[in-house]
Amino acid sequence: MLHAFPAIALASLALLPQTAATPAVAADATPRPDPVIFVHGWNSDGSTWNTMAARFRSDGWPADRLHQWSYPTAQSNATSASELAEEIDRVLAATGAAKVDLVTHSMGGLSSRYYLKNLGGDRKVDAWVSLAGPNHGTDTAYWCGGASCSEMRPGSTFLQDLNAGDETPGTTRYATWWSACDSIINPDSTVALTGAVNNQTACLQHSAFPTDAAVYKEVKRYVASGDR
Repeated sequence: MLHAFPAIALASLALLPQTAATPAVAADATPRPDPVIFVHGWNSDGSTWNTMAARFRSDGWPADRLHQWSYPTAQSNATSASELAEEIDRVLAATGAAKVDLVTHSMGGLSSRYYLKNLGGDRKVDAWVSLAGPNHGTDTAYWCGGASCSEMRPGSTFLQDLNAGDETPGTTRYATWWSACDSIINPDSTVALTGAVNNQTACLQHSAFPTDAAVYKEVKRYVASGDR
């Protein structure tokens, strides 16, 4: 009988739930921000966003969450929208994120809006930002040629279709920024969209939007407000 107790004790231990003997591994609860895809404007490329992307990184955004997309700017904005759709799907697949944020400058707002309205993009975009976007056309587009320029002209068929009905469709959050000193976007009122959060900046020229520190802080605050 002296050896029975150890045997019974060992048998009892074997019946205990195994989870009690296994230390729990804490899950990483740190929220991951939505990937940000930057969409440049006419006659430009992804380097437009070097300064803003660097500021996002300095403020804690992981490098794999920042994508400075480039595309041919002479083509129709509808074509660019299809290519943007492919880029967004690529980023979502690579990061495992559910949605992206789009930060656009100038004409980049048009292809991205086409994507949101006509290609189902509102299901994949949390926040959309337009910096100095010719959302209702700009007079300066009469001075350049090609499909994309003709689409930026006030009253173009492209813009009439894009702005017909709801200018901010779906559950995407929309925001615009404009400046009274922007000599490229005329009239100033072209930027604002019904249903968006429309913001006036300090006196900025057109090319200054992607590099201005105050604009960056407002954009960062806006896109981050949707992260959980």
